[in-house]
Amino acid sequence: MNAHETSHDARVHTGRLREETETLIEHLRRDVTLVDDPAAKAMFETSAGVLGGLVKTWRDYDTAQEAAFRRR
Repeated sequence: MNAHETSHDARVHTGRLREETETLIEHLRRDVTLVDDPAAKAMFETSAGVLGGLVKTWRDYDTAQEAAFRRR
């Protein structure tokens, strides 16, 4: 069993989610260059942008950069 499956530390989970999501973002951006349909290109790029927001949120949590995520 992997640490991310048993850990009680949220940063272990957010780190793993961040890695998996960054892989998906790369896939979406690569697909933008492969498809011809402009609507699909827009959908893939928009999806990558939205997921990028999640990655930023998880990174901010992990590093306690935002006031809401600072550990007291």
